[in-house]
Amino acid sequence: MTLKKDQRNNIVNLFVERRFFAENYTIGKLMVGEEYFCDTLEDKVRDYNEDGDLDEPEEGKVSGETAIPYGRYRMILKRSPKFKRDLPCILNVNDFTNILIHAGNGDNDTSGCILVGENKIKGHLMRSRYWETKLVELLKTYLIYGKELYINIV
Repeated sequence: MTLKKDQRNNIVNLFVERRFFAENYTIGKLMVGEEYFCDTLEDKVRDYNEDGDLDEPEEGKVSGETAIPYGRYRMILKRSPKFKRDLPCILNVNDFTNILIHAGNGDNDTSGCILVGENKIKGHLMRSRYWETKLVELLKTYLIYGKELYINIV
């Protein structure tokens, strides 16, 4: 993916478009600007009214089993002590810490994080490490050009 004219401003927006909502996981697609990049897998969405928090009585966070609320968040690349490599880190998510975008195959591999890959099997991702590597390479390129990174959960 190359820098396009309309992406030469200082901000790069990624979008996670949530599409399939199961009992224990959520499948979506990751867009870089308007371009499809890969599929995503997250924990169960509990921000039922899509207002960006988990404050309503029927909502609430279940530790290690809740997708981050809808909204727009700043991202950086950060070395993960757990994974021992640079990964996209989503900042300032209320009641969540260390939210990363990384490789993984199923809902047991995410504790609020966003997994990337190809959703060819129901509830699972394939080629996840490949898509993580491609995403990190792309984001590093944007950072070299002085871009700010944001992710929009929609």
